[in-house]
Amino acid sequence: MNKLEVILKACDDKLAKDVMTIPIDSKLAIADHFVIATGNTRNQTQAIADEIENSLHELGFEALGKEGYREGNWILLDFGDIIVHIFTREDREYYDLERLWQNK
Repeated sequence: MNKLEVILKACDDKLAKDVMTIPIDSKLAIADHFVIATGNTRNQTQAIADEIENSLHELGFEALGKEGYREGNWILLDFGDIIVHIFTREDREYYDLERLWQNK
């Protein structure tokens, strides 16, 4: 399994909702993909983040950065070529990253 597949499986294992992968234009040099997922509660968003980190750690990949974990409303995990955003439903609707990045 590649890194993206591991992330998507970890999201599925923790029952993340509305999981979406957005390829990022190589000219932007931010990452190759964004993964966006929703958890029903802050505890679930944290569990999704933990599962992703643990699953990738087993393959030798570590997050380069992690933001928002304690609050749990919007958790960002930076794995270099893949950036994962895990939201509660309310925050995902408010920030609407899909709209911003799909129009790029």
